[in-house]
Amino acid sequence: MGFRISVDTGGTFTDVIVADEDGALHLAKAPTDLARAFQSIENALAQLEPELGVSVAELLGRTDVFTYGTTRATNAIVEGRTARTAFFTTEGFPDILLLREGGKPEPFRQLPYPPPYVPRYLTFELRERIDSEGDVFVPLDEQSVLDAIAEARRLRAEAVAVCLIWSIVNPEHELRVGELLAREWPEVPFTLSHELNPIIREYRRASSTAIDASLKPVMQDYLRTLEQDLRAAGLPGHVFVATSFGGAWRPQEVTERPIYSIGSGPSMAPVAALTYAEAETADRDLIVCDTGGTTFDVGLVSAGAINYSAETWLGGRWIGHITGIRAVDVKSIGAGGGSIVWIDPGGLLRVGPQSAGADPGPACYGQGGTEPTITDAAVVLGWIDPDYFLGGRLPLDATAAYAAVERAAAPLGLSVHEGAHAALTIASENIVGAIREITIAQGIDPREVTMVAGGGASGLSAVPIARELGCRRVLLPSTASALSACGALFADIVSEFSRSRYEETRSLDRKSVNDALADVERRADQFLAELAGLPVTAERKDFFVEARYRAQVWELDVPVPRRLESDEDVRAVEEAFHGTHERIFAVREPGQYLECLLWKVRATAVLDKPELRPRRPAPSGAEAGDVEAYFKETGLATVPRHDGPSLPAGTRIDGPAILREPTTTVVVYPGSSVLVTQHGNYLLELATEQAESPPVAEEALAR
Repeated sequence: MGFRISVDTGGTFTDVIVADEDGALHLAKAPTDLARAFQSIENALAQLEPELGVSVAELLGRTDVFTYGTTRATNAIVEGRTARTAFFTTEGFPDILLLREGGKPEPFRQLPYPPPYVPRYLTFELRERIDSEGDVFVPLDEQSVLDAIAEARRLRAEAVAVCLIWSIVNPEHELRVGELLAREWPEVPFTLSHELNPIIREYRRASSTAIDASLKPVMQDYLRTLEQDLRAAGLPGHVFVATSFGGAWRPQEVTERPIYSIGSGPSMAPVAALTYAEAETADRDLIVCDTGGTTFDVGLVSAGAINYSAETWLGGRWIGHITGIRAVDVKSIGAGGGSIVWIDPGGLLRVGPQSAGADPGPACYGQGGTEPTITDAAVVLGWIDPDYFLGGRLPLDATAAYAAVERAAAPLGLSVHEGAHAALTIASENIVGAIREITIAQGIDPREVTMVAGGGASGLSAVPIARELGCRRVLLPSTASALSACGALFADIVSEFSRSRYEETRSLDRKSVNDALADVERRADQFLAELAGLPVTAERKDFFVEARYRAQVWELDVPVPRRLESDEDVRAVEEAFHGTHERIFAVREPGQYLECLLWKVRATAVLDKPELRPRRPAPSGAEAGDVEAYFKETGLATVPRHDGPSLPAGTRIDGPAILREPTTTVVVYPGSSVLVTQHGNYLLELATEQAESPPVAEEALAR
């Protein structure tokens, strides 16, 4: 096996993981170059030349698989840098994107109504109508289509989104619009809603179609340039792009449906978390936290399965824009290492959501930043070693950090250390709120699961976050600072195919349902067949239905057999739904029939991937010298600081203490301890759970 490389390009840093020919993992980070993705990748790979003993060109030349995740699509939407997009819809329905759906985030506060994703002057009504049974009620007026195309061209649209009423039942009119677009305007990319997202809810289908179309010019150019740069640098192997499914596609498949690149980086963190947890603790219920430079992302793994959701909003729930597609359920807030510490008009200390990013970055970077950040606060507290940041490749300016934090602390009557600690506490509380939203709100008790902490800033506050949630233990991988990139290394090729078909289980038409299941299976088989020549070791197809109790608003995913052969199969689907509903909402309605809306299959091609191997301790001594560090319980005191890579498996360290890794810092708070696992990762144990946790930790070490 040759080298394998996975990359996660974030808003602040680009993380790179290299699995060498023996399966050992090597990690590097470089500031993100927003102009050209390959520049950051090359800079990070250059850092590994001494460690791997090969040049960047040699490394790429011997690489079998390159997997890439990025926040490019998300950032393009948030920053308004998507393509100028026209929206073609059925006459009489021009306000689908304006009216949206649902409620408002603050019911007692009047908020300005945001503009639609596509403005009205770029919205075009086509004369046609298909009813809910699929019958043509009003034939398609092709002249209205040609007029819309001509006007969209005059207004310099760069992409077209087509979403006609009930095209999911009969796509005849949408397909004809696509033919006219290809004939009259061959250079413009377009998206047809029934092909991208065949769901019933009109706003969600329209929103996903508009977002996908607007991303096509952006992501096509971006990924094409990246692949060209990689090939020019000598990469002969396979190139994959991470998707929001928690898997990967080939670049051409992502450019055809670029909406699936939204959140592609964060979706990989649960993949890595599950891999590490199964190897170290055998836990299969996980809270996955990824604290980067700009954002904090949290996801869930339940019974060894990554949680999915269709509730991905960009810009805030109800007031932003929904992707409308199934994706790994990850919630994000502006709380990262680069989050800015500030004082609001009421005199209260705040953290985020604004971030210093990579340029100019925190004040301690010495690149012109003056606003205090969480990273600056950690330097002031003595937790981050200024001479060892990024393994010493980016020395930090501690004096600038002190000055920045002091400017925020002084108006509040706090010392610089008290101000820094207060900032970390507030950031932790913001994170706890996000975790509670995705756990308690879904019927999950955080006290019953293990937290896996990732991201460069995760080790700074993992212990207080776990304490507040009541988690028993925290697993922090040695590659935590690149958890998403690491997940891409262990990702498979995953795609989903669906067909809309409304059925009620009290009178379910098994033939119609089985026809729908056969159709999605055929498309899944075609997708898998096109992967010939790739390093696929196995294939899997999992069938689901989106169902709900009668008149409910939202659906739940329920596994179904490949075909429904009998009434007993239908009753089994009902029982599976009752159990899922009870787990999430703590209530079931036995005897209630189900409304089934969407039948689908998730196709997985399992890729050959490296195995986790024990990390060999570095030859240097474990002690990195004592340091003056501040904790609320101790004040400013001398605490031991250890060199993480040199600690042998089985080492247990009681807090307060600090473990430094080349790309992260693990803070062991007073009253907690850390165990170095067999793979060189860190299992943090809290004092309140020490009576129960040590046996589990020792068993994990023995494995």
